Amino acid sequence: MKLISTFVAATALVLCGCSTTSPDVIKREDAQRMSNVLDGVVLSTRDVTVEGSQSGIGTAAGGVVGGVAGSTVGKGKGAIVGTVIGAVAGGVAGNAIERGTTSEQAIEILVQLKNGERRAIVQAKGAEMLSAGDAVIIITTGGKARVVRAPRS
Repeated sequence: MKLISTFVAATALVLCGCSTTSPDVIKREDAQRMSNVLDGVVLSTRDVTVEGSQSGIGTAAGGVVGGVAGSTVGKGKGAIVGTVIGAVAGGVAGNAIERGTTSEQAIEILVQLKNGERRAIVQAKGAEMLSAGDAVIIITTGGKARVVRAPRS
């Protein structure tokens, strides 16, 4: 049983360490790369939720844990039935846990660029709170964009 608890805890740590859309977190491969920068003004913001991932890791881990736990129920055919039911229930629970631990609260920011074009970007809430009227820059690196307050000139 201690082995199962350790496995569940390790799986949870792996799932929690997944990617974020935070403007305050830069991926290692994006460091020291030239980025495009656009000046703009925030038109509006709204809170959104970025859906959690379903990589299959949660389902697989939950299925293993549920199957092992279910196999301890009964003997013979009872243990087989317990294993199957435990694996299915564990897989469903593991999938839900993965989606829940990898979803994040975010903000959708609508920005008007200096040339009049508009852009909408969704990113995790960062340290800066942006509001309508704020001068911002959109930084694009490798096809991903983030919005931060413009530096004061």
